[in-house]
Amino acid sequence: MALSNGTGGYQVGAGATDEAIMFVQGAPTALAAAATATPAQLQNGLFVFDGTAGNLTLPTVALLEADMVSAEKVNSAFDFFVVNIDAADAVTLAVGTGWTIVGAAAVALSTSAHFRARKTGAGTWTAYRIS
Repeated sequence: MALSNGTGGYQVGAGATDEAIMFVQGAPTALAAAATATPAQLQNGLFVFDGTAGNLTLPTVALLEADMVSAEKVNSAFDFFVVNIDAADAVTLAVGTGWTIVGAAAVALSTSAHFRARKTGAGTWTAYRIS
């Protein structure tokens, strides 16, 4: 879905710097148990967890790069978020082949986490915990 180049909210090219920056956000991926994210879910950027404790495993880098052809350059990056609305269980980010995680991987109960995925080399990515 393309963004409008018109007015009514900060839009790409409109230059209304005093208005909110608009972007397209698909519906979050809802999780109730351990799961492996698909490349499309990871690129959507928003996971909501409400269920039994478990891992959210990143897809292999090979699968991600096959689906994300624009990420050819080292230092290409995107953000994703995990919102844990469960009051009793944590969810932990786990690696797929080709990934490294820097920072705390566990998202405690009733909290959220912001991660930045960065291409670090041929067939390698790092997920950095930002908050």
